[in-house]
Amino acid sequence: MTIENHWLCEATKIPSPNFDERPVEEDISLIVVHCISLPPGEFGNHYINDLFCNQLDADAHPYFEGIYKLKVSAHLLIKRTGEIIQYVPFNQRAWHAGQSIYRGRERCNDFSIGIELEGTELVPYADEQYQVLSAVVAELLSSYPKLSVQHITGHSDIAPGRKTDPGQSFDWTKLLGFLNK
Repeated sequence: MTIENHWLCEATKIPSPNFDERPVEEDISLIVVHCISLPPGEFGNHYINDLFCNQLDADAHPYFEGIYKLKVSAHLLIKRTGEIIQYVPFNQRAWHAGQSIYRGRERCNDFSIGIELEGTELVPYADEQYQVLSAVVAELLSSYPKLSVQHITGHSDIAPGRKTDPGQSFDWTKLLGFLNK
């Protein structure tokens, strides 16, 4: 994996309008793991891209009526096949965490990189996703000096009671095993 100008070279670029400047560009010190599927439990379609690019058709599925106006994004999506899509350059603030707090610091979007895994809290993630996620994390760790393995967390941990992802189906031990190889 290689990062150039804050873009992952191996990722497909689909720029999202849902980002802004970080308060301190150099303060990239947290990785937040999320999961997403649209509609819930369905994989392998274009709806996540549509949501992150403000193009989700409210009429395409009943679930979309409640979310199509959201202005959200992540830095990366890792699909179940291992394909990577990047929506926001790492030096910019993606809108992935919402109201959040990590070790006493509020507004986690200000200092974090958000990585979505195509999945749900209850369906096991694909081995390809763990392999790709670990390779991406390794490159992020080598590119951004304030990041560390100790500062990788789930969305549920920074927004308890509000978010449950990546959920019980995410195997933290497996990710750490890949990172320690």
